[in-house]
Formats: sequence, C-alpha cells, structure tokens
Amino acid sequence: MATNLSLEQMKQIVREHFEDFVNKQNAVVIRKNMTPNFYDHDGPGGKPTGVDGDEQMMVNMYKAMPDLNLTIEEMVAEGDKVVCRNIWRWTDASGKKMQFQGFVLWRFEGDKISERWATVTPPSESSSWTAAPLEANEKRAS
Repeated sequence: MATNLSLEQMKQIVREHFEDFVNKQNAVVIRKNMTPNFYDHDGPGGKPTGVDGDEQMMVNMYKAMPDLNLTIEEMVAEGDKVVCRNIWRWTDASGKKMQFQGFVLWRFEGDKISERWATVTPPSESSSWTAAPLEANEKRAS
C-alpha cells in the first residue's frame, strides 16, 4: 500500500514520533505511529523486530538514560520515505555526558510508518565530539 501523505506530512509525523517516543518517553506511541506489521530492519542488537521489540528497547533506554534526548539535525523526504540525521544525548551513571549519532530511514504505508532502517555510531563522551574539531582548527591556524 502506498501513502497519500505529502512529504511535509511524513516529515511532521517523524518529528512528532521522535519527540513523543524518545524525548517525552512515551513508548506506547509506537502503536499509534506504526502499521500493525511494522518491520524494523535494525532493531535492538542489530536484529530485525517489530513494534513490541522497539517498544521494549525504548522502555529499557528510559530506565538506563533518564535524561535521554534526541535532536533531529537534518531531514529529507522523497516518495514514501523520510531520512533523518539525529544526535542522541544522555548522562551515563557516572555523570559523563554521552551521545551517539545516526541515520534513520522510515518508509510509510497509508498514514503510518511501516519500515525502519538505522545506522548509528558507537556512544562516545560528548566532549570528545566538540573538542576534536576545535583542536584541528587550532592546528590549522598556527
């Protein structure tokens, strides 16, 4: 089944999904936003899963990372797909500010998300993401 949603409507659904599912820690919203046969090609542990697996993954993330926050850096839509470049940030148990980034591709059927593919970087201390480019720029300036 194709989608009749505009590119902007699909992008808005993805924005709202990330805001509710990640930032507001409302795991059950996945049941509203995904088709009943939703398929995540890159679920927990890199294994395919459906709504139940992704919902449980997020519940576990909320417990481990209570201040988890996602920022959408870029978003592009074409046809029945939306791709996002995101940064996920949280504070780990030792108090370190952590983050990872990644790309997520969503495919729509009707007015819901039917498939997901994702690629992420390994988690890293957030200070290392900002310090490295500064050091490189300082070396160029000298």
